[in-house]
Amino acid sequence: MIQRLHNLYLNQVRPALTEQFQYKNTHQIPRLEKIVINRGVGDASQNAKLLESLSGELTVLAGQTPIVKRSKKAIAGFQIREDMPIGLCVTLRGERMYAFYDRLVNLALPRIRDFQGISPKSFDGRGNFNLGLEEQLMFPELNYDTIDQIRGMDIAIVTTSSNDQEGRALLKELGMPFREKAKQ
Repeated sequence: MIQRLHNLYLNQVRPALTEQFQYKNTHQIPRLEKIVINRGVGDASQNAKLLESLSGELTVLAGQTPIVKRSKKAIAGFQIREDMPIGLCVTLRGERMYAFYDRLVNLALPRIRDFQGISPKSFDGRGNFNLGLEEQLMFPELNYDTIDQIRGMDIAIVTTSSNDQEGRALLKELGMPFREKAKQ
């Protein structure tokens, strides 16, 4: 089943971007390629039950099971041994990507207290956008009673655009609530 946001992209966003940037070929039009959700586990590396809880939260949010990232070498200062779990990662593509982006923009971000918009400064120079969230409770599908600890996550939205201006225009057309004037 085609997602609502994917249908919006095909019918409204593509023609608007073609008109704005004067693309000659349909393959030049930027599109969402993937969304990567990363989450550091911190002290959950010693607690297998907490790691499983964090993995379950990401599974509910993303609709697919995250992979566990493990340390490559031991770092005594951080009390990390080699092959210890240090993070969780989910890569979303296709319809799951559009479903997650729709929930992020229309449900989760407006639920942030004193929300003034997202800073447009987090582009990487190639049209990809990175967003850090401080807590997971803004997503309505997570039950407050099942959360044992507030933890954030990093969300990377990867586009096929060639520069930040095209990437910003794409995300703006798809409903990303960017702040009009950047905070100093």
